[in-house]
Parts: sequence; C-alpha cells; structure tokens
Amino acid sequence: MSSIHNINDVQQPESTIVVGPQDILLELCDSVTGVLTKACHKKIRHAQMIQSISNTSLKPDISGFVVFDGGFTGLVVLNFSTAAAMEIYQDYMLSMGMDEASLATQHTSDEVSDIVGELMNQIVGDFINTINMRLQSCVDQSQPKVLTSSRQLSISIDAGLESPVSKRVAFYTERNNNFYLEYSMDDTEFVATAEYARSAASDPDSVIDDHREQQGKKPEAPTIQSSSDSDDLLSELGL
Repeated sequence: MSSIHNINDVQQPESTIVVGPQDILLELCDSVTGVLTKACHKKIRHAQMIQSISNTSLKPDISGFVVFDGGFTGLVVLNFSTAAAMEIYQDYMLSMGMDEASLATQHTSDEVSDIVGELMNQIVGDFINTINMRLQSCVDQSQPKVLTSSRQLSISIDAGLESPVSKRVAFYTERNNNFYLEYSMDDTEFVATAEYARSAASDPDSVIDDHREQQGKKPEAPTIQSSSDSDDLLSELGL
C-alpha cells in the first residue's frame, strides 16, 4: 500500500497566528502614541511608513534608551528634537496641574530629562505589559537612561543582539514637532498553537492612572531616579 497521502486529505489549520519583529514594533508604536496622548492630553501620531536601519543610535537634542530582555532581547531608543521634547514636557506638566510660570524653559534642564525618562518608563512598561500578554512570554526592562546633548554626535548602542532587526519610525506632536523611535530586537517570531487565546491587555489610561495614584493626590513635579546625569552617561559611554 502506498504511504503517500493526497495533500487534500491532510487537515490544515484554518489560520496560523505568527508574530514577528514588525508586529511587535507596531505594538510599541501604539504604546508610544497611547501613553503620550493620554499623559499630555494632546494628540500624538506616528508615520505610516517603517524605515529599516543598520543600527540604533542616540542623537541630539534629547535621547533616551531602554533595554529589555527575557523571552526576547531588544532595545528602544527615542530621539527628540528640542521643540518636540519641550512641547511634550510642558503639556505633561500642565496636565499634572503645574503652574506654567514654574516650568523649565531650556531643554538642557534636569527637569526636562527627568520627564523624558519617566514617560519612557511608562511607554515601555505599557508595551511590555501588552507584549507579555499577547505572546504569553516574560520580558523585563532596564531603567531608562537619558542623554541631553547640544553636540552634533551620534552614539551607537550595542544591545548584544546576535541577529538584530532594526527599524525607525517618525512621530509627530500636535504642533507637528517630530521625534523618532529607533528599535532593535532579535530576529525571531512567535507561532501560536491551536489552543492559543490572547489575553486582554490593559490600556494606557490605566498605566498612567496607576502611576499618578502612586504620586499622591497633589500633583508634583515628577522625578526619575534612574535617569543619569548627561555627563555621567557620556562618561559611561566613553565620551
């Protein structure tokens, strides 16, 4: 008897769910727009094109990065122009009930770096919460590092990825000031089994509301202990 079966006799799954680097990047983009829109009470949007790049790097005027590890390894970098950083900082602080006259006026202020670091922490926290539920994985993040520089330099970040996929996406504030997300992760994919059921992820509103509850009822200028002084970070990077 022949052991060859007609391919039509083999039952195929109706659809197979495969999640790759670009799908994960889109989840990250949703976290950036969702968290910043909620935090600043202003619309943040991203471009509909994704650019492939050779590596991720920190660029002026304000940059922050977070490394994540666990189910897969990756690196998130946000590069802000002065105008974008100041707009986001001011909108966020005003939404917290701060007096406009008390706000920093220079992007090199420590307070601006603190807010960038705090918002990055919220963004990556929301992203990891979503991706852990979607992929049924366990990914952890490092504390954000923020660098403010007026120098025309570009610092490449090596996250130790063996076969990285690197992408860049442009974002725009309500006043059309731009900033960029650069992202690298392992070239890997997740394939769902027949029993896969995606868990419901929490939305950015709950992430920010939980954070503000921890700050207390009276709005105060937030700080982030993990954001290194720019000079210290440059020293760590050998510059």
